[in-house]
Amino acid sequence: MTDQGPPAIVAGEKETLLGFLRYLREAIIRKVEDLPDDVARAPGVPSGTSPLGVIKHLTGAELVWLEWAFLGRDPFPELGMEVSESDTVESCVAAFRAASARSEELLADLTDLDAVSVREDRTLRWILVHTVEEFSRHAGHLDILREQIDGRIGR
Repeated sequence: MTDQGPPAIVAGEKETLLGFLRYLREAIIRKVEDLPDDVARAPGVPSGTSPLGVIKHLTGAELVWLEWAFLGRDPFPELGMEVSESDTVESCVAAFRAASARSEELLADLTDLDAVSVREDRTLRWILVHTVEEFSRHAGHLDILREQIDGRIGR
């Protein structure tokens, strides 16, 4: 589980934001992909947060602002962190990758960062910055959970 480091890109605003978002997605996946399912399901803090719970939450977060708020599409994505016995690292990472691919697909056609979302008074720029911020916070949570699990550290 090595950190690839933040992207070293020279690009415009949208590509820079997307570069950091892609970097965070992969860092998040690296934090959980080699954990046994039972360990990844187990809460690491009194609030009940688990590595798989964070991945499940970010799967919904990947689309809530872009697809639901910005484009106005239903249904509202599930944002909870609850995990079940049937949730596995493989299934949760696959769902997260699918949601990320869906976001990338939607973002490919969106070019105006000043465009305002359908459901919220937010610009596409705000949504991208917020998504980077949210993924960064949760990547930090996963850093701590992973260190508690097996001592592995990193960004």
